[in-house]
Amino acid sequence: MHLSNQALGAIMMALQESLLHQTDIVPILQGFEIEESTEGLIVKNPPTVRMPNTEEAPEPDDTNASL
Repeated sequence: MHLSNQALGAIMMALQESLLHQTDIVPILQGFEIEESTEGLIVKNPPTVRMPNTEEAPEPDDTNASL
């Protein structure tokens, strides 16, 4: 038995979510619903990464730029 590419991707998404929000990865991994397929183990409920609300950077002001 081995992990499919999909399952590896789900683990990487869980890691990204955990790092981005500085949370523990264990509850995400414990919530995985795993199923065996011909490609290996797959995660039926892979995580989604939520981006924090950030303000867009203002456009640079070129009026004072020297040539």
